[in-house]
Amino acid sequence: MVTTDTQAAQLTLRAIILSILLTMILAAANAYLGLFAGLTVATAIPAAVISMAVLRVLGNSSILENNIVATGASAGSSIASGAIFTLPALILLGHWQRFDYWWVFAIVGLGGVLGVLLSVPLRRTLILEQKLQFPEGVATAEVLKAGENPGPGAKALGFAALTGAAFKFALSGLKLSPEAFTASRFLGERTIAFFGFNLSPALLAVGYIVGMNVGLLMLVGGALSWWVFIPVYSTFFGSHDPALVTSLAGASAEDAAFAIWNAKVRYIGVGAMLVGGLWSLWTLRKSLLSGVKSGLGAGSEKRADLPHTERDLPMPMVLTGIVLFVLPLFALYYAVLHAGNVASGAAIGIAFAMAIIMVIAGFVFSSVSGYMAGLVGSSNNPVSGMTISTILFVSLVLLGFLGSGSTVGPVAAIMVGAVICSAASVAGDNLQDLKAGQLVGATPWRQQVMLAIGAISGAAVMAPVLNLLLEAYGIGTPAREGVTALPAPQANLMASVAKGIFGGGLPWDMIALGAAVGVVVIVVDQALRARGSKWRAPILAVAVGLYLPLELSTPVFVGGVLAELADRWHARRNPGQDPEKLKQNGLLFAAGLIAGEAIIGVLIAVPIVISQDADVLAVAQSMRLGQWAGVAGLAVVGWWMFRHATPRRST
Repeated sequence: MVTTDTQAAQLTLRAIILSILLTMILAAANAYLGLFAGLTVATAIPAAVISMAVLRVLGNSSILENNIVATGASAGSSIASGAIFTLPALILLGHWQRFDYWWVFAIVGLGGVLGVLLSVPLRRTLILEQKLQFPEGVATAEVLKAGENPGPGAKALGFAALTGAAFKFALSGLKLSPEAFTASRFLGERTIAFFGFNLSPALLAVGYIVGMNVGLLMLVGGALSWWVFIPVYSTFFGSHDPALVTSLAGASAEDAAFAIWNAKVRYIGVGAMLVGGLWSLWTLRKSLLSGVKSGLGAGSEKRADLPHTERDLPMPMVLTGIVLFVLPLFALYYAVLHAGNVASGAAIGIAFAMAIIMVIAGFVFSSVSGYMAGLVGSSNNPVSGMTISTILFVSLVLLGFLGSGSTVGPVAAIMVGAVICSAASVAGDNLQDLKAGQLVGATPWRQQVMLAIGAISGAAVMAPVLNLLLEAYGIGTPAREGVTALPAPQANLMASVAKGIFGGGLPWDMIALGAAVGVVVIVVDQALRARGSKWRAPILAVAVGLYLPLELSTPVFVGGVLAELADRWHARRNPGQDPEKLKQNGLLFAAGLIAGEAIIGVLIAVPIVISQDADVLAVAQSMRLGQWAGVAGLAVVGWWMFRHATPRRST
């Protein structure tokens, strides 16, 4: 491990170029995954493996140079999260017809760089003083330390990526099988029974990465929505909603279930998210103040007296940058309000207030994001819950300024949320990368510069990727007959919350029910904590399941089961060895499945857009195999992932 050599290669030109290329590719892949599944995954580990393989060929690579590549490339997943959780809401609100390049670049680029600046004061508190786990940072460091022989890891990653890509192409391109297995029926006159399972290797892999605990909680949330709340509502309350009754006339059981979920039940997830966000803030209230105090204290020390492994970006530069960021944010929000026919004087005051709120809320949620990344990892970081809380708060503030019925209010609230979401996502990833850097002897300020470069690079490709997916698949509603729209669950919720605050129509009874569910889950989680149980019940994991379609939660749960079985297999066969190291084979294979499926999902969109034909790649109807063939194929992929995670030789 490098600890004192300040001349070791880190921020080299080739590392920067490779990192930018990987950032753009991984940002596009995560944009698709997030719109499709409502989840994104950290990308530092696959980026590290690819970097080691590429730079090894070029010669004279170092562990610190590979770490820089992984640091910048990880910005792809965080920038994608900030964009896809929020900006599609502007399409759903009808404010945009397409994603404007410069608006998207400005919103997520400013948010991403702000996230880097806001996380600098937190490094000492969360990494050095509180010694949080930062599981993906530790795993990335272990991969980097094992980099003397990256060949097997790169080979496994590439093979898994080809497997995920081939499976996705067979189902979404050739359409050999439906993309989801579903079964539904009416029990009696109105009670709906429904089961869904998406045939996606990426979702299995997501479940493997997040593990059994989170996968089970997502399934619990999904089961509450689809097996409790929807049947209860259809049986006892559906007849009291004339508009819903009219829309369900003649509908199948599956269509009726989705209509009730869309109009009512998903808002239970909103209530649970709000409670979860507030609870996270309350539990972290002390660490927020200590982070600022510790960071400012470090900034007062002479940099020359610090070893290179302790040198962050200079604190005066960070604070000046944060203050200066108010100006472009003010201009951004003023342009939105002025375009919405708000009087210039009022627009100036409101825009200034929004910019100040954004910076304060950005620091608060960047702190929460960093803390949560330290506890549960970036892939499990509940940034969407923080963003929903922000949008609700900002909407209520703007309601006081603009009044009910304002059309520009929801748009402004979404844009504030987009900047905060981007900042919080990048802050969590930044601290994860800084943990890896600490373990391999990297220089923090070089990593922080690289992450800012990665954030800007990811922002540069977001609008073209989002427009491609919008035209090929559609967001919320299908772009054309024969395609399945990307559901963008978080953006749908955020659009509904922002619009509902200004226009009324929010089902507050459902939101209140979700808040009550959230309180119960928090009580259960605290009881498990008091008992010292290894199983926990974080409310935001349940909330994700509450507002996702059931077919997305079920494969995540199965992936979590496979991870638990693999862990138990290793506990029997390799007792006493480092569990994180034993997980690397499975994690790399899972990361490959996700990358392959997500990238091919973006590439398939190209011929669909060019031809304007959803079936341009599809085989003839007579050659299609039916949904059971897809189920069998996914079972083989799951078995393959498990076998790769549990090699029959001693690890």
